[in-house]
Amino acid sequence: MTTPQAPRTKAPQTRAPRTKAPQTKAQQSVAARIVSRLAGGAAQFFLVAVALFWLLPTAGLLLSSLRSPSDINESGWWRVFTAPAQLTLDNYTTILRNETITDSLLSTVLITVPATVLVVVIGSLAGYAFAWMEFPGRDWWFLAVVGLLVVPVQVALIPVSKLFGEIGVFETTLGVVLFHTAFGLPFAIFLLRNFFAEIPRELLEAARLDGAGEIRLFARVVMPLGGPAIASLGIFQFLWVWNDMLIALIFADSDAPPITVALQQQVRQFGNNIDVLAPGAFVSMVIPLAVFFAFQRQFVSGVMAGAVK
Repeated sequence: MTTPQAPRTKAPQTRAPRTKAPQTKAQQSVAARIVSRLAGGAAQFFLVAVALFWLLPTAGLLLSSLRSPSDINESGWWRVFTAPAQLTLDNYTTILRNETITDSLLSTVLITVPATVLVVVIGSLAGYAFAWMEFPGRDWWFLAVVGLLVVPVQVALIPVSKLFGEIGVFETTLGVVLFHTAFGLPFAIFLLRNFFAEIPRELLEAARLDGAGEIRLFARVVMPLGGPAIASLGIFQFLWVWNDMLIALIFADSDAPPITVALQQQVRQFGNNIDVLAPGAFVSMVIPLAVFFAFQRQFVSGVMAGAVK
C-alpha cells in the first residue's frame, strides 16, 4: 500500500540583482576638448569680435561722410560719439550736385549692367551646350575655356588696346563692356556647365519626349533649375565690374569715367577733399552691397549647390 506523497513545491528562486558595470567616461583628447569649447559661446564671441573689427573701416567711412570738412580736419571720426551734432547730410547733397560724381555713377551703371547681362546670357547658353549637347571637339573646347581661366588680365591689355584702337572702340563704354564680357565668360561657362551637368538626364529626356526642342528645354527646364548658380554668377560679375579700376582706367572714356576712376582723379586733383571722397566712396560701396543682399539667398544656394547630395 502506497502512501500519498505531498506535492513538491519548488523553492522560490531569488535572482541576484544586476549590478550595472561602472561606466567609465571616455577620455577626450586635447584637440577634442579644444574643439568642443570653441563650439560654444567663446567661438561666437570671437566671430562677432572679428566681424566688428572687419566692419570698423566701413563704419569710419560712413561717419566721416556725415561730418563737415572742418570737423574732419580737426578730429577723428570717433568724435561723433561724444558730439553727435557733427552729423550732417551736407556732403551727400554736395556730391549729388557734383556732375563729375553723378556722371561717373551713370557711366558705371552703363558698363556694369550690360557686362553682367551679357556674361550671364552667353555663359548660360554655352554652359548648357557644353553640358548636354553633342558637337565635334566638345571636350577639347571646354578644356580651352578652362585654360583661359589662368590667363591674367594684364597680359591682354596692350594687344586689346591696339585691337580696340583699330576698330574704333578704344576709350568708349562699349570697349569696356566688351573687355569685361570676354574675361568674364570663361569663369561663367565653367561654373554653369558644371552646375547644368548635375541636372538628371531623365528629366531632360522626359521633356524631349514631350516634344520640347533645345531652346524650349533650355528656357523651361534648365534655366529655372539653374537659378541659384545664375544668380551667384550675376552677383560675382556685378561686383567685379563695379569695383574694377584697372580696365576702366585704360579703356573707359576720360570724359565720363566710372566711379572708381572718378574718385581716383579727385584724390589726384584735390588731395585732401575727404568731404567729397568719403560720401562718394560710400555711395559706390552701398550699391553693390544692396545688390548682394537682394540676391543673398540665391547666392548662398548657388555656392552650396552640389555640397549636399
